[in-house]
Amino acid sequence: MKIEIKQSQVQKSKSQLGFTLTEIMLVVVIIGILAALVIPRIAGSSERARITATYTDINGGLKTAIGNYEVDMGSYPKNLQDLIQQPGNASHWHGPYLDKMPIDQWEMPYIYYYPGKHNPTSYDLLSAGPDKKEGTEDDLGNWMTK
Repeated sequence: MKIEIKQSQVQKSKSQLGFTLTEIMLVVVIIGILAALVIPRIAGSSERARITATYTDINGGLKTAIGNYEVDMGSYPKNLQDLIQQPGNASHWHGPYLDKMPIDQWEMPYIYYYPGKHNPTSYDLLSAGPDKKEGTEDDLGNWMTK
């Protein structure tokens, strides 16, 4: 018994193994649409998380360190370096109050003013925010609420 396979049957089988250009294009379009919807949400969440972490630094650990310095010394530090290294005239200094100079979520140093511009009876502590420029609307400070 002899089985004969026609050339047209073999070619038809091979063409059925792959995807058509239309099918591939459709998948690429669907992936593009999904990416356009998902990526902005993820990027926005990341920036919100950085802002929240910066407010936590300002109103948490840094505020505590500055407060501890004020309790020991009777006044707020003149600069953030005083929290790490004992000032020359500091007889009641019990620091260091911080291990290292603090930086914000955008890897910039926090900005400190004593007396404060917004808190004239105490201090201002701020981050220049995502644009890394002080005095713009994205600044984050201890006088602001989230």
